[in-house]
Amino acid sequence: MSTPDSRRTEFDPAALGDREATLLVKSILIPRPIAWVGTVDDGGTANLAPHSFFTMVSEAPPIVMFSSTTRKDTLANVEATGQFTVSLVSRPQFEAANQTSAPYAVEVSEFEAAGIAPEPSAAVVPPRVADSPAVMECVLESIIPVGGNFMVLGRVVHVAVDTDTLETDARGRTLPLARKLNPLTRLGRNEWGTLGEVLAIDRPTVG
Repeated sequence: MSTPDSRRTEFDPAALGDREATLLVKSILIPRPIAWVGTVDDGGTANLAPHSFFTMVSEAPPIVMFSSTTRKDTLANVEATGQFTVSLVSRPQFEAANQTSAPYAVEVSEFEAAGIAPEPSAAVVPPRVADSPAVMECVLESIIPVGGNFMVLGRVVHVAVDTDTLETDARGRTLPLARKLNPLTRLGRNEWGTLGEVLAIDRPTVG
């Protein structure tokens, strides 16, 4: 076995324990996009919560994934209804998004508690965040237990994007511009991040 580089501090996750190891890994896996997940319970109460274990996992069909840490209201609602929305968290929504992570009682709507305006979705029952620049409406594909978490896979059945964020490129594709979406990301500790510098480069060819 090679000798560790003296410039590095070595960590053994088994020695740290799950909680400390998770905090360490989350501080390294940055930035993480935020899924602001909207759901409703059987009684129609709307729930809204940010999830930073979030990404796209399939192209055909388009499927996104977020992970629920333990069994929370969001997970219970998705299990009950089979639907959810994912609203993008933009910079002006920093404090509001953070507030929706508070441990409200199950009968409390985070939309109301945090003063966030909802809007009706086009293809699913759970509402969207009215001021979000982009929203994906999803139907449940599957829920997979992973360790102490639950990986929720949702097929995107509708997308709504603020028109002023869109631009048509030379190939005729109309897509949002990252700087106009102005998304927030999660970092380590209690830190969040903004988009910062945007770099663009074409994919290389061989030879």
